[in-house]
Amino acid sequence: MTLNRGAGLAFVLPCLLCAAVYTHAADRFNFRADRMSGTKAIGKETTILAGNAEVRSDSLILKAGRIEIQGDDNQFIDCVGGVWGMEEEKNIIFQTDRLRYDRKLKIARLEGNSTLEDRKNEIVAKGNFIEYDDKAEVTVFQISVRLFKDDMVCRSEYAVYRRNEKLLDLSGFPVVFKKDDEFRADRIRVDLDTDDVTMEGAVSGMIKN
Repeated sequence: MTLNRGAGLAFVLPCLLCAAVYTHAADRFNFRADRMSGTKAIGKETTILAGNAEVRSDSLILKAGRIEIQGDDNQFIDCVGGVWGMEEEKNIIFQTDRLRYDRKLKIARLEGNSTLEDRKNEIVAKGNFIEYDDKAEVTVFQISVRLFKDDMVCRSEYAVYRRNEKLLDLSGFPVVFKKDDEFRADRIRVDLDTDDVTMEGAVSGMIKN
């Protein structure tokens, strides 16, 4: 352990940390990794976890090749490399190239090839950018969005999923496939509880008897 007088306390822990777990009992924050480094300089608090990195905060579990933790009370978490996460209470699982999470606001942003699976509602959604608001239970999907539920497939460039209401709003060349039926419009709303489809603007479709 070394002391950087200008910046505060800096630390590096090598592979001896392999099975160790740090726990902050006050806010239920645990982490582990093969290697850990960082600084406790005031205003620049940073912890870097590398190799089999894992963070547990409340009901959220995050795993990645590298995790960086910043801010007072470990507010900001940045995960890179084979990111996997789970919101245990809501049974939501996600995978992505990169994830940024704000523990105070409880907002997660997934970047790159990203997948979110809501096991309770039996929904799998994919996109190149996903923003998940845990408090509001609203998820925004952008770029090459695809959502799968039973025999229904939804595609668009932008989508908003309201989990409590079980509603999906699609825009940006949206299309919905239900078995052999096809629906297109400027805007499409799908009731994921009943699978009813509501369309607005330039409506077209094909229904097979």
